[in-house]
Amino acid sequence: MTPETVLRAAAETEAAALPALLARAEHLAGSVLLGDHGRRRAGMGDDFWQYRPAQAGDSRRIIDYRRSARGDVEYVRERELQIAQSVMFWVDQGASMRFTSDDDLPQKADRARVLGLATAILLVRAGERVGLTGTSLPPRRGNQQILRLAGMFTQDATEDYSPPEHRAMIPSARAVFISDFMGDIAEVTLALTKAADRGVRGVLLHVLDPSEEAFPFSGRTIFESVGGSLSHETLKANDLRDRYLERLAARKDELTQLCAITGWQYGMHHTDRPAQAALLWLYRALDTGGLR
Repeated sequence: MTPETVLRAAAETEAAALPALLARAEHLAGSVLLGDHGRRRAGMGDDFWQYRPAQAGDSRRIIDYRRSARGDVEYVRERELQIAQSVMFWVDQGASMRFTSDDDLPQKADRARVLGLATAILLVRAGERVGLTGTSLPPRRGNQQILRLAGMFTQDATEDYSPPEHRAMIPSARAVFISDFMGDIAEVTLALTKAADRGVRGVLLHVLDPSEEAFPFSGRTIFESVGGSLSHETLKANDLRDRYLERLAARKDELTQLCAITGWQYGMHHTDRPAQAALLWLYRALDTGGLR
């Protein structure tokens, strides 16, 4: 098979996956009923926010005379600040994300991509700009940007563990990191530290297969990484259970503490749980993390 044939086959595979990913993300976004996405700060916008008593220096043009006529105090009608926010995504494309313990469960990568894209769809509908961390896809608005994101999300990485991208962080923007975080914790620490230094806050969603929480293995077992770079055989897998669960708990604690230090929010999602709950958490976490 020639290199051109291989490239074309890979391109056709990615193109075939794109409509399915978009359809599922659109369906998921549509299943989550959310209110208007605003900032709850006074500023230039179209939506009413609150009345406040007029102050010295206020222009007579902003006095709401209908409200003021109810009493002896003049009131100003403030509007909600509406300035588009940039939200940057990193969705882990590493081979470890292509693991599933059951054919009836989605791969971690599949769930992460759908959640990432559905979150982006909701943000775009709310008037925000979305893009990728790094330089490959700067934040923009619109449906074309959603198509670009979907295309980038369907590209698998060859390495087992893909480090988070932390270049070109836009100051004071927001970010969404979705991964199983099985790789080097130092890479995640570097990314969140650099983000915090630039005033970037965000959410970190930890996605795991249920078997990775339960470790339901016993007897002779061969553990292999999805990418094939790691392999370990044991005759007593159950003897590894306590050590594995201790390390997993330690990793969760490290991520939680890292988020607390850098001003991010940490969330956990298992692929056997409804995607809607994770999407709602992501959207609300972005709100409380400073989008409003």
